[in-house]
Amino acid sequence: MKREALEKLSKTDLIDIILALTARIEELEARMNMNSKNSSKPPSSDGYSRPKSQRSPSGKKAGGQQGHEGSGMRLDRLPDSYKTYDPINCTVCPMYEECQATKTIDETRYELDINIEIVTTAHQTIKVVCPFTTQVLTGKFPEYITGTMQYGVNMEALAVSLNTIGMVSINRTHEILSGVFGVPISTGTISSMVSNCAKVIAPAVAEIKTAVINAPIIHSDETGTRVDKQTVWAHTASTDTLTYIEIQESRGKAGMDAIGILLAFLGTVIHDCWATYFRYQNLRHGLCNAHLLRELTAVWENTGQRWSQELINLLLDMKTVKERFLTQNQQTPTRHYINKFTLAYDRILSDALAQNPIPERDPTKRGKQKRGKTGALVDRLILHKDKFILFFMDFDVPFDNNQAERDIRMFKVKQKVSGCFRTMDGARDFAAISSFVGTARKHGVSGFNAIKNALCGKTFEFHVVPSTE
Repeated sequence: MKREALEKLSKTDLIDIILALTARIEELEARMNMNSKNSSKPPSSDGYSRPKSQRSPSGKKAGGQQGHEGSGMRLDRLPDSYKTYDPINCTVCPMYEECQATKTIDETRYELDINIEIVTTAHQTIKVVCPFTTQVLTGKFPEYITGTMQYGVNMEALAVSLNTIGMVSINRTHEILSGVFGVPISTGTISSMVSNCAKVIAPAVAEIKTAVINAPIIHSDETGTRVDKQTVWAHTASTDTLTYIEIQESRGKAGMDAIGILLAFLGTVIHDCWATYFRYQNLRHGLCNAHLLRELTAVWENTGQRWSQELINLLLDMKTVKERFLTQNQQTPTRHYINKFTLAYDRILSDALAQNPIPERDPTKRGKQKRGKTGALVDRLILHKDKFILFFMDFDVPFDNNQAERDIRMFKVKQKVSGCFRTMDGARDFAAISSFVGTARKHGVSGFNAIKNALCGKTFEFHVVPSTE
């Protein structure tokens, strides 16, 4: 705004402009100060800066602690070959042959290596004329031998694993397999292998979805991913033993309804306080305190309001007390701690509201009044108090939603390493295989073995939690 225009404004208008500009400056400064420790930004966005961790120093030295059992390389099979090394002086000694009987092993060191080779199996059916019936009898190929030339299950499982578990693009998977094995395998064949794997595991993925619906507590989250120049959404619903991910074009309730899990679920869902989740009134809601700690850290760093640091300390104290109770096999909080922590929470939020009061409504302005990030956070903490502290009231409820974030993170890694998906079918295949492999890992089965066994018609077993209806 030009100087002449400012001179014509009243004092009240100038004050309004100053306040608006001050608020804008504070907002931009807060945005510049955002990092992985005080917001949902990933650690990769921090660059060379090292934001202060929320954890306090333990005082322990780096590395394994005294008494820790190591898990280094172990020999789990007998050596395939042996090489011995005589002393240099013995090799030229005229008594070399006579000393052979007195030699002993001084020290053994093991070298573990791999020998990559192509194994080609010629499957042949036999034709014979029966001497009794004079009929021509012909053998049959196994069901999995369907073409004149085809790849074996190990090659197919490796191609799928590289593209999904390894996040390697189709083109790079082609380069690796062609370079390492020296076999002509096209990008189209690799894509077909991934698609075929998704079809094979479809019944198992459906069972995983059913098991998630019947679980007492689930973690939910969603993240955007790119498919052919447009953004779609990967939704996850998971537990410590189950992973289910599905792709939908909508992030909101339309996408969640299409998946159907939250419509049928009757337990507790842990999420990040996104408003859409609260539209499912059939659920008990628990909120992620890891998200909350980052927001409170941002308030403390950007505004210096002491209540935010006090609330961080309170939440961590509640978490510590809960963990101590659990180590003592105590499954519920005591009345003493419930009263102590809830009163402290209320006192802290009273101070927060006093420092961020709700402004008087301007009758000349329409719509919802802006509260700013800090004011909105205070309102949310008051409104959803029971959901933020649910982890302490019910020891079965976790402190955070990290389980869902870990399960859904693979889509961001895939996008970073390989770029966007070319088709919606490709994205959905990746989601299905991620669900299958993620669940297999939680049951102690490696991703490669899970895929290989599935292609061979076998799958791992997992327990379906009975419904609590």
